[in-house]
Amino acid sequence: MVVLFDELKEYRGRVGMVDGAFDPLHQGHIEYFRAAAELGVPLLCNVASDAYVRTKHPPLLPAAHRVAVVDAIRYITYTHLYVVDTETTLRELQPRYYIKGQDWRNRLPAEQVQICQQYGTEIVYLDTVVDSSTRLLEHFASQQNQR
Repeated sequence: MVVLFDELKEYRGRVGMVDGAFDPLHQGHIEYFRAAAELGVPLLCNVASDAYVRTKHPPLLPAAHRVAVVDAIRYITYTHLYVVDTETTLRELQPRYYIKGQDWRNRLPAEQVQICQQYGTEIVYLDTVVDSSTRLLEHFASQQNQR
């Protein structure tokens, strides 16, 4: 179910939040969602906007398509397209868990850590890093350049 920003407060303290661009979506993301769902609370996936994705690369899929694809994944209960930053979403949602991949340990922005501490959100790091969208895109680009 797709949730609008104004509806996030209805889920405060009751969900785990995962987030990312998911462009392209890959097996590592599915493992991340599966492990996050094992925490035993409904899972809200905060999907990055096209504006955010453009800071990394041109979007492969527009945000509305990425939201639809993520929302169809069985591990995801709620999907939210963020048009504000992650910090604003964390403040509004105040999830029970903020779930990140192990690769974010010691790299999570200090403001996100402070927000989680302020609202009693537990930060959970999962060791599910199988691949990265950036690496996949770099590999694809190098293959195209060899042609």
